[in-house]
Amino acid sequence: MRIKVKNMVCDRCKSVLKNEFQKAGIVVEQIDLGEILFADGTEDKKERIREILNQNGFELIDDLNETIMVDIKKHLIGAVENGITQNLSTYLSEKMNKEYSVLSKMFSAKEGLTIEKYFILLKMEKVKEEIQMDNKTFSEIAYDLNYKSSSHLAKQFKAITGMSMTEYRNIQDWDRRSLDQIV
Repeated sequence: MRIKVKNMVCDRCKSVLKNEFQKAGIVVEQIDLGEILFADGTEDKKERIREILNQNGFELIDDLNETIMVDIKKHLIGAVENGITQNLSTYLSEKMNKEYSVLSKMFSAKEGLTIEKYFILLKMEKVKEEIQMDNKTFSEIAYDLNYKSSSHLAKQFKAITGMSMTEYRNIQDWDRRSLDQIV
């Protein structure tokens, strides 16, 4: 049985759920962001699975459109983490096997912002994380996130957060949001 899960946005999420299912005696064959594949014979445990998900801040997704939203977000988070170099619309169309215009309209209607704006917000959270870790220069962060220049990143960061990257680093008031709380 394969299920889609809302709010599963990082490796820690995967680890927590894997441990919880293991404690409950439910065999997980594979776990990816937003998706879990259970061993055969777990269909009768769906309510227990839903309960474990809810207890840990996740949600079982039964709706097809919601599944598409989770997949879009999963691929965008992966794109930020892996620093995609291709055009965002091409990347997402290839990953989802759907026309970008369809995905874009659906995402905007459901989430209230464009895919591009959501992607920028994800990147800004990644920038905050990198600044907090303090092991890269601003130029290296810009390069890793495929900005054409560090000044472009700096302008975008200031427009989104209201402060410069240097100000953010200096105040050390880390107001980061978890990726599942962006929209």
